[in-house]
Amino acid sequence: MVVTVIGLGLIGGSFCKAIKEKTSHKCLGFDINENVLQSAISTGAIDGIAKDFSEADLTIVCLYPEAALSFMLENAEKFKKGSLVMDACGIKSEIVKKAHPVLSQRGIFFIGAHPMAGREFSGFEYSTGNLFENASFIITPTKDIPEEKIKLAKDFANALGFKRTVVSTPEEHDAIIAYTSQLAHVVSNAYIKSPTLSKEMGFSAGSFKDLTRVAKLNEDMWTSLFMLNREPLLFELDVIIENLKKYKDALEKEDSIRLKELLREGRILKELSLEREKKD
Repeated sequence: MVVTVIGLGLIGGSFCKAIKEKTSHKCLGFDINENVLQSAISTGAIDGIAKDFSEADLTIVCLYPEAALSFMLENAEKFKKGSLVMDACGIKSEIVKKAHPVLSQRGIFFIGAHPMAGREFSGFEYSTGNLFENASFIITPTKDIPEEKIKLAKDFANALGFKRTVVSTPEEHDAIIAYTSQLAHVVSNAYIKSPTLSKEMGFSAGSFKDLTRVAKLNEDMWTSLFMLNREPLLFELDVIIENLKKYKDALEKEDSIRLKELLREGRILKELSLEREKKD
């Protein structure tokens, strides 16, 4: 199978390296940065540069949401008919709604996808062939996608080391991802803005590092993701703000009983979550 990866940043580069390391597929790459392309060739991450995108049986578009949409719509005529195109964006509703009908009219199958993996760094130089190991690969196929194309996506993900492939709808994906990923980035980014940050050296340990890790984000990409998923993210922000008010209220009233109840509730919910992970 010929796989073309569009956009050779952290995710795209990792797809290329995983394909070359773990499969026998031919991997072509495309990026607007010539230096990145040459680096991908010299390191063996790709077999060659994709010229017109018509050779690929599977195309993976690893660009920011707006750029991914523009690329797929502008190049719809160039993809091989009957081939599968997937994106790798962190939001799905807007992508699927606009890309699917255009590609479908051309006889091209489109499945919105989201590899649940990443690092606090960006760029091809940080990509790795094992980035996806034990991660989840979410796909959001529309009802008219043949089962054979869904199987192709699942088999491909499995070959690259993903632990599981989760089938979802674009709407469900965006609602849940607002909680499991986007809210965490907002909270981390807001948390680190305390004036006490300048004094943390020597006073911080694992909890500080865990909570602030994703504060080091790519603001261009995450602004795009947040704005395209505004309503689900606003819902999650409202929920966490209301919960924080409860802790604040208990402290202001010196109500240790209520504070203990709140802490106990959170501990139990985390323990239940860990139990579900063990059973999975």
